[in-house]
Amino acid sequence: MKKLLLRWILAVIALVVSSFLTNLVIPGGINLKMGDVTQALALFVAVALLALINATLGKALKLMVLPLNCLTLGLLSVLINALLFWQVGSWGWSFEVTGFLPGLLGSILYSAANAALGIFLPDEEKNER
Repeated sequence: MKKLLLRWILAVIALVVSSFLTNLVIPGGINLKMGDVTQALALFVAVALLALINATLGKALKLMVLPLNCLTLGLLSVLINALLFWQVGSWGWSFEVTGFLPGLLGSILYSAANAALGIFLPDEEKNER
């Protein structure tokens, strides 16, 4: 349970970092609303929704387009991630993605930041092998 909470906090940090970096390239691309505690908690809910949608709908979509994804060498997976990131960002849970291009850049940076921060919390199963 402790590890899940730490991963969740790291995912929120990754979203904040990706929002900041996206706004450097595309001003106003991802707008974070963290004025008070309720909006900061809503950011945690948004990250949980993003993870849930990516784990369920994202996997299903990637499985349905698997042959085409093989032909495009995985580019379709990046586009699916961008569309899901853009969709969850349009729900108004403390962050807003203003278009597809900020969604594409934001999802790539979110994945990279999540992977970079995930180094600090390695999986126990990988260490046992």
